[in-house]
Amino acid sequence: MVGSNDLNIGRYRNRTTYLSYCFHTNEILYRTTRVDRRTISGGPPYNISLMSFEVVLGFLDDAEPWRLRSPQFPSKVGGKPAWLCQRGPPSLSRLECETCRLPMAFLMQVYAPIPGQDRSFHRSLFVFCCKTPECYTRNDSRCVKVFRSQLPRRNEFYSYEPPQEAEPVNDSDPDQKALPVSGVKLCWVCGCPGNKACSRCHAVTYCGKHHQTLHWKLSHKKECGVSNAALCPFLFPEFELLTETEEEEEEEESDKSAKGDDNEMAIDQTNTDCPTLAEMLAETELEEMAMQETEDMKVFQRFKKKIASEPQQVLRYSRGGSPLWVSSQHIPSDADIPQCICGAKRIFEFQVMPQLLNSLHVDSTDASIDWGTLAIYSCSSSCTQEDQYSIEFIWKQDFSTEQQL
Repeated sequence: MVGSNDLNIGRYRNRTTYLSYCFHTNEILYRTTRVDRRTISGGPPYNISLMSFEVVLGFLDDAEPWRLRSPQFPSKVGGKPAWLCQRGPPSLSRLECETCRLPMAFLMQVYAPIPGQDRSFHRSLFVFCCKTPECYTRNDSRCVKVFRSQLPRRNEFYSYEPPQEAEPVNDSDPDQKALPVSGVKLCWVCGCPGNKACSRCHAVTYCGKHHQTLHWKLSHKKECGVSNAALCPFLFPEFELLTETEEEEEEEESDKSAKGDDNEMAIDQTNTDCPTLAEMLAETELEEMAMQETEDMKVFQRFKKKIASEPQQVLRYSRGGSPLWVSSQHIPSDADIPQCICGAKRIFEFQVMPQLLNSLHVDSTDASIDWGTLAIYSCSSSCTQEDQYSIEFIWKQDFSTEQQL
């Protein structure tokens, strides 16, 4: 077994040796017990699915831009997507919000290969969300989407060997205007596929008219033809995702006497006068409401207790495990989670935590981008489809009105 001391490699020291080791022995790392986020990045091959029988937490950290590019197989938040497969990224129509029909913004990607499965030696999940606050209605998932991309170790885009530690000497496309190899042009605003070029300078392209207009009004009217223009504020702030295995805590013994509480709440009816049917119905409704509030608070308190030791966590990964819900309401049943188009069952893989919102700068006195948690479910077989970016399932759960972190 590989212990935590074997993995305690500094981010900037001896990382190449560590990458080579991991690329060739990822099945051994499947039994890893702990990865320290202070020293090890969430990028390759510190892939969090290697520890899928445990819960792996994700935290934000600053990183040099080149470390968050596709050849480094990053796990990251914000900025532009670091597309895995260089062919067939999602089209504009697939990246539209189902409510307002405007292009979604890239939220995060998680690098999560599956050990022992060659077709998913490289595997990333990409989460997108709408930037229109009014689309975030309660428990409505139409404003968020998730896509999965995977590649075998031997592919046409990346070296068979692990990526180099040093920053590339020559970067032919520092502004990420197109995907290498395939040459797919990318939107200057969002980094998604875009073939619509500026009619004046022809130097930048867009995914559609909406982002072209946005860029023109923002700065391109003055900067048209000028290189090294500033990034568009449409993007979320960019961070690297670092990972650490959650430490198990001993569960407190439940109060056994509580099991009989419901029976004890029954009122001993000693009077000969029986309550009317209307009174009985009203009492039943009140009891049901009280029980619902009690259960909801119990779930919420468990959520707060679970995250108390690591309050800065923005992601929880546990492929095949269970989400940490924020409420007893709006929890999906098996019937709510559709099968993959290959026929396989979808299973829980990771969830995006509400703490991430604090770093996205989306607070508003009016409507704002908000969620309690975003639970991502993916194909249990991690199938390969003709479409290089397979749509997966995402469930948005919000806090109840009484809850506050």
